Amino acid sequence: MQAATDIDEAKRALRIAAAARRRDAAAADDGGAGRRLVARFLESVTVPDGVPVSGFWPIGDEVDVMPLLRELAARGHPVALPVVAGRGRPLVFRRWVEGDDTASGPFGISEPLDGAPAIAPAVLLVPLLAFDRAGYRLGYGGGYYDRSLAALRDKAETLAVGIAWAGQEVAAVPRDSHDQKLDWVVTEREALRVSGGAA
Repeated sequence: MQAATDIDEAKRALRIAAAARRRDAAAADDGGAGRRLVARFLESVTVPDGVPVSGFWPIGDEVDVMPLLRELAARGHPVALPVVAGRGRPLVFRRWVEGDDTASGPFGISEPLDGAPAIAPAVLLVPLLAFDRAGYRLGYGGGYYDRSLAALRDKAETLAVGIAWAGQEVAAVPRDSHDQKLDWVVTEREALRVSGGAA
């Protein structure tokens, strides 16, 4: 395994390239990526009836996960969105129904209000900058999802599904022992089940 400083530097360099690749993928979209993402997810990923699902509020050129969250809510799944609880801490997942008021979090991302009940999602839809076929993702550098997945998986089986544009795939994501592996990556083109990941 590489030294931590080497991994950090490799991640920093990849973030710059990955952000450009994501911009290109978003710019090439014909407006139907969200609908295709729903189809790829539903035909491949098994979500037990009624289990809570956490999504994320898409920002910038992230692929739009909202159509998938609407479909899962329509199928009876309680939906949550992440709330940043503080630097170095796992995320809190609060119940969210489309139309609910939200507040702007520390990174300018819409979050459910403090009064919304906290829930423990069984399925986590995870944003990313880049992914590889081994199931590793490159995030934004805060470690929030890795800490959150580790905490959730310590308590119960938790399915982690990366949500991305197909163009965000890379040959290999630099990683260390703290990086949590995804079970699936779903893009507008395919649903990739990671070897050894949960169904």
